[in-house]
Amino acid sequence: MREITAWEAIVQADPNHSQWFVERFRNMAAQGRDLAGEARMVDAMLPRGGRVLDAGCGSGRVGAELAARGHDVVGVDVDPHLVAAAREDYPGPDWRVGDLAELDLAGEGQEPFDVVVCAGNVMTFVAPGTEAEVLRRMGAHVGDGGRVVVGFGAGRGYAFDRFFADAGEAGLALDLALSSWDLRPFTAASDFLVAVLRPDTGAPQG
Repeated sequence: MREITAWEAIVQADPNHSQWFVERFRNMAAQGRDLAGEARMVDAMLPRGGRVLDAGCGSGRVGAELAARGHDVVGVDVDPHLVAAAREDYPGPDWRVGDLAELDLAGEGQEPFDVVVCAGNVMTFVAPGTEAEVLRRMGAHVGDGGRVVVGFGAGRGYAFDRFFADAGEAGLALDLALSSWDLRPFTAASDFLVAVLRPDTGAPQG
């Protein structure tokens, strides 16, 4: 039986949480807040018309912005309420319900992706103990030269050192560590991490 994610546990405790989350970002968008920081960075990493997997897409804001910039986007989230909101607010991308610990789009005929982006603290909401498997599955979905970009904050029960260890266990090598989506350097004092990872083939990267 599939282990419940931390996000699902929150929703079980508060059935209104998903709707609160949707309305929060709808309100910020209506206020003209800048919600595209993650997408701007990922867009710079992609070829024009690239393929993107938005892992833990939530209500769709990151994947939708990348689709608006001309990329082919598939979004996956465990919360059907959030996926329904993404389909309503941002038609066009392929929004799907699924647990990242069981991610297998290749088995459904999907081609590899240029970038897998996992923003919005998603790694802190997966089922405890599945983090390395989630990272492994994300890495398995990128093609040659593809990268996995993960962002999350400190103080959420998932230490950065543990994340780096899990990434290594998942067969991913760290190309770049940042402390924000606007490319500020990562330091020992950083309270946020944006990690750019690649499948570690054991060969030097040129």
